Amino acid sequence: MQAVRGWAARWVPWIGAMSLCGAIQQASAGDYDGSPQVAEFVGEMTRDYGFASEQLLGVFAEVQRKQSILDAISRPAERVKPWKEYRPMFITDARIARGVDFWRQHEAVLARAEQAYGVPAQYIVAIIGVETFFGRNTGNYRVIDALSTLGFDYPPRAEFFRKELREFLLLTREEQLDPLTLKGSYAGAMGLPQFMPSSFRNYAVDFDGDGHINIWNNPDDAIGSVASYFKRHGWVAGEPVVSRAQVRGERADEGLTTGIEPVRTVAQLRALGWSGDDALRDEQAVTAFRLEGEHGPEYWMGLKNFYAITRYNRSVMYAMAVHQLSEQLVLARGVK
Repeated sequence: MQAVRGWAARWVPWIGAMSLCGAIQQASAGDYDGSPQVAEFVGEMTRDYGFASEQLLGVFAEVQRKQSILDAISRPAERVKPWKEYRPMFITDARIARGVDFWRQHEAVLARAEQAYGVPAQYIVAIIGVETFFGRNTGNYRVIDALSTLGFDYPPRAEFFRKELREFLLLTREEQLDPLTLKGSYAGAMGLPQFMPSSFRNYAVDFDGDGHINIWNNPDDAIGSVASYFKRHGWVAGEPVVSRAQVRGERADEGLTTGIEPVRTVAQLRALGWSGDDALRDEQAVTAFRLEGEHGPEYWMGLKNFYAITRYNRSVMYAMAVHQLSEQLVLARGVK
């Protein structure tokens, strides 16, 4: 990878709490050099996780505060697009064609991930397609700049991003990576599947068995990590994802779920005028939602695997985009 293993070219290795006085190269002052917040954070990392304070201070001496990151995260949210406008952003001929190529190129690894975790290959491909267009858009910010900027200069979510900064430093030590070279999104999401550092440490896997986890430019590890994430979030092998519903009567909208958790039962929805797949059990919990489609309202019941997708991004439209892209990939590839 681009990131230097072992820090040999820039820094001495992470070696716990051993004193490194005089061993680190003199770094030019960065935006957080001498920051009281950084000093407190470094103290916590030294006390709680055995980092050497001189080494971390040397790293932060090169970290840059990015105003563009603060501008991006503070920008007023765009108008929430209806499904008929949201769907065409992700279900495109170009994304489908690239997805089919990606599937064919990594067919054996995808089949192995499906066997190991029970997650169909098309959903793994679809996630990587929606997140980064199969590696085309993985982010151009240094992860440590993004997480430091948001952790020290964005009070509304500073605690969350400082936690992710901690996880990032831990993963770079575990994987022996240079924290000053790894890149990601303005929020610190990384690699082909756009994992936050905490997700990396909890769910990413060394799927090619080379002794390191590389989700930046190793598709094998990215594929295995997406499958691992879904499995750990409740994916059930062989189960469907959503069921299209028909509705009648004036009480149908009373069944709509507030939020994304599957809290309605199929029986409750049927009592309100919903009908769907006869195979659904009355006691089955679902997420009931309505989308504004190109040809009018669409009513859907999201099942357990649908909820697993929303754990990646808490949005029913996101989960539907992943689901429908996966369907289009199957059709385009000619897989039954």
